[in-house]
Amino acid sequence: MQAVQGFLEAHSAIIGLLILAAMFVEFLRERFPVPVVALLGTCAFLVTGLLDSPGFFGTFSNSAPIAVGAMLILSGALMRTGAIEAIINVIVARAERHPRLAVVEVFAGLLLASPFLNNTPVVVIMIPIMFRLAQATGIPAKRLLMPMSILAVLGGCLSLIGTSTNLIVDGIARKEGMAPFGIFEITPYGLAGVAAGIVTLLLLIRLLPSDPVSTETASAGADYLTELTPRADSQQIDRPLTSLPVFKGGVKLLGLRRGAETVRTGLEERRLRRGDRLVVRASAVELMTLRTSRDFEIGLGGPTSPSADVGAAVETMISPSHPSIGRRLGDIPFLSRVGVRVLGVSRHNHLPGPDLGNARIRAADRLLVTGEPRQIQQLRENRNLLGVDLTLTRPFRRAKAPVAIGALAATVAVAAFDLVPISIAAVVAIGVILATRCIDAEEAWSSIDGNVLILIIAMLAVGTGLEQAGSVALMVSWFTPLLGHASPTLLVFLIYFVTLLLSELLSNNAVAAIVTPVVIQLAIDLGIDPRPLIIAVMIGASACFATPIGYQTNALVYTAGEYRFADFVRIGVPTNIIVGVAVCLSIVALG
Repeated sequence: MQAVQGFLEAHSAIIGLLILAAMFVEFLRERFPVPVVALLGTCAFLVTGLLDSPGFFGTFSNSAPIAVGAMLILSGALMRTGAIEAIINVIVARAERHPRLAVVEVFAGLLLASPFLNNTPVVVIMIPIMFRLAQATGIPAKRLLMPMSILAVLGGCLSLIGTSTNLIVDGIARKEGMAPFGIFEITPYGLAGVAAGIVTLLLLIRLLPSDPVSTETASAGADYLTELTPRADSQQIDRPLTSLPVFKGGVKLLGLRRGAETVRTGLEERRLRRGDRLVVRASAVELMTLRTSRDFEIGLGGPTSPSADVGAAVETMISPSHPSIGRRLGDIPFLSRVGVRVLGVSRHNHLPGPDLGNARIRAADRLLVTGEPRQIQQLRENRNLLGVDLTLTRPFRRAKAPVAIGALAATVAVAAFDLVPISIAAVVAIGVILATRCIDAEEAWSSIDGNVLILIIAMLAVGTGLEQAGSVALMVSWFTPLLGHASPTLLVFLIYFVTLLLSELLSNNAVAAIVTPVVIQLAIDLGIDPRPLIIAVMIGASACFATPIGYQTNALVYTAGEYRFADFVRIGVPTNIIVGVAVCLSIVALG
C-alpha cells in the first residue's frame, strides 16, 4: 500500500493528465452523459488521493455554480411573470414577417447587450427565446443555440465588464503594479474576434446539427384553440377588436363569431359587441392566464368564474376508441351530462377548427377542462378519456413582471460596477422575487438544471485536482521555455493559444489567475510591455468554444440543445483558431 501511495505521489502530475485524457476520450465516445463523465473524473482524483477533502469541498464554495443556479431561478421568474414571453412575442411577430432579418436582429441585440451584461445571465434568458425563434422561422434550434453562446462570449470580450474573467485579470494586473484597464480598452481586439467569429459561423453553419431537440418536439402543437365571450359587465364592450388588451400577449385573434356569421377578414375594423365570440389561438399558459380574466368567459360548456381559484383545471386526451371521434366538440355528451367547461383543444402540429364548438375531435386531441371536483372525478372514470390529471401549467403573473425585471437589472448593475459579486447579488434577488411571489418556491427550484450544475461543479473539482497533483504546473513548465525564446509577435500567439488550451480543460477564471502573473513576470524579464500579453490572456481565457466544459455558457446550451460533445469539437476548433488568429493579429498591429 505504501508503495502504491509512493508511486502516486511521485507521478501525480502525469497521473492527473492521464485521468484528464481518459475523460476526454469518454466525452467523445459518449457512452455516458458528459456530467456523469465529469463526476467520474472527480471520483478518480479523489480515489487516487490527487484531490484532497479540503480541495473537493472547497469547490462547493466557488461562486460559479451558485451564480448559474441563481440566474436560472431569475430566468424562471421572468418566464413566470410573462416578461420573457413579451419579448418572445415581439421577436416572433418580426420573424413571421421577416424571418432572416429577425434572426440577424436578435443576434445583433445579443452582441450589443453582452459587453454590458455578464454573458451567463444573457444566455440563460436567451435560451427560451431561441427555441421560440426556431419555431417561428423553421430554423433548427441547434443551429441557433451554439452560435448564440459563441456570440455572447465574444460580445463579453468587447469590454472589461462583459465577463468575470476580464475583471479577474485586471485585478491581478493591478496587484502587480500595472495601471487599471479602461472599460473599453480591449474593445478593438474584441471586435476583431467578433468579426472573425461571425465569418466562421457563416462558413460552418451547415456543419451544425439540425436534428430536433426534445423540448421542441414536446412543445410542438401546444397551442390551443379556444373562444372568448365578453361577460355582461365587461369593460371591453365597444372597443376595436385588435386593440383589446387580451391580444397584447401571445393570444392571436383568428376570427369573430357574430350570430350565424363568422368573420375572418377585416377584423381591425370591427368593435366588440355583447354576444360576440372571439375565436383565438393561445398557448397553454396564456389560456390559463385568460382563465383569470374578468372581461371574458373562456371556452365552451358550463359556467366559468373570473377567479383562478374556483374549479380545478385538468388536461386529458381523447382515446382512439372514443365513440364521438369525428363529431363536433360541442356535441360530445360529457359537456352537457357532466357540466364541465372545455377551455381549449390542442392537436399535434395542427390547430383544430374552424371554431371551438365546430371542431371535430380526433384521437389524441388534448383538452384543457375545468370543473368542480366531483365533475373532474367523473371525467377520470370515463374510459374514453386518457390521462385526466391536474394541469401543471400556471397562469402568468404579469403584475409581478416589473419586480422580476427590476431584480435582474439590479443584479447585473451591481455586478457590472463591481459593487458585489454577481452570485451574492443574484441570491439577494432570489429572496426578493420569492418574497414578492413572482414565482413560487417549488417552481424556483425546478428552474435549476441539475446537469449544468453537476457539470460545472465536477469540472471545478477536476481543475482543483489538476492543480493539487501538479499537472497544471507541469503543463505551464512545458510551455514556458517556448515563451522565453519567442519574438514579441510569436509571444502573443503562444500566450493566447496556451491560455485557450488550458481554458478548454479548466475553469477560465482559474486559468486567468494562474497565467496572468506568469505572463507579467515573463514580460518584465524580457523587457517588453506586458499589456498586449495581458489582453491576449483576457480574450484567450474566455473565447474557448471547442468543448461544452470550456465556458459556462457552453454548458448551458449543451444541455438545453441536447448537443453531442463532438458537435462542439467540430464547430469550436476552427472557431477557436480563426478567432484566435484574428485577435492576435489585432494585438500585434494595434498593441
